[in-house]
Formats: sequence, C-alpha cells, structure tokens
Amino acid sequence: MKKLQDYLNEIVKLDLNREERVGKPEAIYAKGKSVEELVAIVKRILDEGKATLVTKLSDDQIKALKGIEGVKVNERGRIAIVGEVKREKIGRVAILTAGTSDIAVAEEAVTTAEFLGLEVLKFYDVGIAGLHRLVEPIKKIKEWNADSVIVIAGMEGALPSVVASLLDIPVIAVPTSIGYGVNLQGLSTLFAMLQSCSSGIAVVNIDNGFGAAVFASLISRVARRNKI
Repeated sequence: MKKLQDYLNEIVKLDLNREERVGKPEAIYAKGKSVEELVAIVKRILDEGKATLVTKLSDDQIKALKGIEGVKVNERGRIAIVGEVKREKIGRVAILTAGTSDIAVAEEAVTTAEFLGLEVLKFYDVGIAGLHRLVEPIKKIKEWNADSVIVIAGMEGALPSVVASLLDIPVIAVPTSIGYGVNLQGLSTLFAMLQSCSSGIAVVNIDNGFGAAVFASLISRVARRNKI
C-alpha cells in the first residue's frame, strides 16, 4: 500500500499561488477529510512555507492540529490558521451577531478577516429581540469608519435589514442554521435575507463566516487601492 503522502500527492492539487493570483489564499475545507489526511495536507503547506486557513474542523481534527507547530486554532470558530502570516492592515470590518448561538460562525469570520489583513470590531448578541442593543454598536461602527459590516443571524434573519437601513457601507449577511422547526437548518433565514427590503446587502451561504470575511477583505482591498 502506498504511503498516505504519496496517495495525497496523487489526488490533492494544492493551489499554492492562489493568493498572488486573486488576492486570497486557498482554504482547506476540513469536512469529509480524515484526521490523517488533513494533517498530511497541513504539513505539506507548512513545508512549502505557505499560510492558509482550515475551516469547519471537527473535535478530533482540532485536537490533532493543536499538536502541530505553526498552527493556531480558534476552537469556537472551528477554524485554524496554518503558517505564519505577516500582512499590513488593508481595512476594517465590523462583525455583528443576532444571538450568542451565532458566535461560532462569527468567530470563523473574525479569524478569516484578521488572517486577510482586516482590523475587526465585534458586537455579539445584538439581535432585534432587543432592538435597543443596536444603538451603541451602530454609533461606534460609524465613528470607527469601517469599510463593511458582516451581520450574522439565524431565526427570521432580520438583523441585516435593520443594520443596512442605518449604515452607508456594504452589509454582508450570513444566515445561520440556528432556529426552530421551519427554520429548516437555515433555509428560511437564507430566503428571508435574500428578500430584504433594505438595499445594499449581499448574502452568503448558510453558516459561511469564511466567505463573508473574504468578501469583506476584497471590499477593503479595492477601497484601499482606489485611495492610493
């Protein structure tokens, strides 16, 4: 039987130059990979002297990666940074969650955003069930001069619509799989966000904090480039 690394060399085609080409590195999606496969891929990236993200980690995968030098794991966000990252700051993003149950997705977004060179301002548990909780975050986001805001919510997914009605920057909405019954693992939330009455909202896939942060980094990258 071939060694695992030989097997991976045949089937895994790492895109190690993606960041130079499109401004964002290849990310490794951990679901569906065995612990052994994931560890081998991570070690290959480290051997190449590259840096990337690993998303949607299982408990066993988290445990394995925590034992590898050069890997930093955010357990709440189930995401890891592989390799050393040295970047200048390219912009700012604010990240809001409707409830504490949405924080895992938010932490995936936070780690991704920071990895890509963004400063992050966080406000958790500011959903519309207590609308007064939004007053201070909206004020601070305006004063902080964020380039964009990521708004993460489950249930009926109304928070991005409210935020977009109060800010003059792009809103990136992230539906989560949090909710009862007809939430349908986030489908109802996704549909509600797509039907938002407020304009200026882009919607990513369910529980996709990673994708939202990549989008935010591209907004900041273009804004910064146009200022120079």
